[in-house]
Amino acid sequence: MQSKGFRWLIAAALLASLAGCGGGPVKRVSKPAASIQQLTVRADGGWDVDVRIDNYSSVEMHVQEVSLALTVAGESAGTLSRAGGDFSIGPESADVETFKLSPTSAAKITVADALAGRKTVAYALKGTMNATFQDAGQRNFEIDATNSLDPAPGLPGVLR
Repeated sequence: MQSKGFRWLIAAALLASLAGCGGGPVKRVSKPAASIQQLTVRADGGWDVDVRIDNYSSVEMHVQEVSLALTVAGESAGTLSRAGGDFSIGPESADVETFKLSPTSAAKITVADALAGRKTVAYALKGTMNATFQDAGQRNFEIDATNSLDPAPGLPGVLR
């Protein structure tokens, strides 16, 4: 009689341990982050803004839409936007996307002053990012980031 009870106990323990294996890895969706990796002033006065997007989720992120208002030293520069330009960022990794911008006159002057004087310039990105995650659906995230850029040594017209 004791051996039947012992067998049931072992069978129950095995089933319990196997139940934990069936689900696979946990799929976690976390808010992404955005920051400017590099701002390059083009010869025509426009800017190429390289935005680093960090995917902190454990699943791949497919970004469908980005709309980020950019301010430099408190001056509105314009909006970095991309709609319908789906790009992917792997789980727990980052990628850089380049946005072309025709900045406002006030922002152009602010950046030109920072470059000429070799000064740091503060920036802010504020807006939304819409993304789809494998097996986790579509999400809309609010982005609100601040940081600063410095003139890149030896690279005229470049802030990093």
